[in-house]
Amino acid sequence: MTITEIREELLHRDAEFQKLAEEHARYSTQLEQLSRTPYHNAEDLLLESELKKLKLRLKDEMEKRVAQYKQAS
Repeated sequence: MTITEIREELLHRDAEFQKLAEEHARYSTQLEQLSRTPYHNAEDLLLESELKKLKLRLKDEMEKRVAQYKQAS
């Protein structure tokens, strides 16, 4: 089973993985919206940094779950 297939399987069967993926997508959308702003003030830069950290944490958690699933299979 490929990594992509495992992710799809987890998205369909694991509620926690679904929640992580939804949050990750929400942060991605917020970052995209922020990047469309032509000028960034200090608050925007701080928000951008925080969103990137949160997004990375979620990705790490999702990858950990993928690895656990792969190991269990």
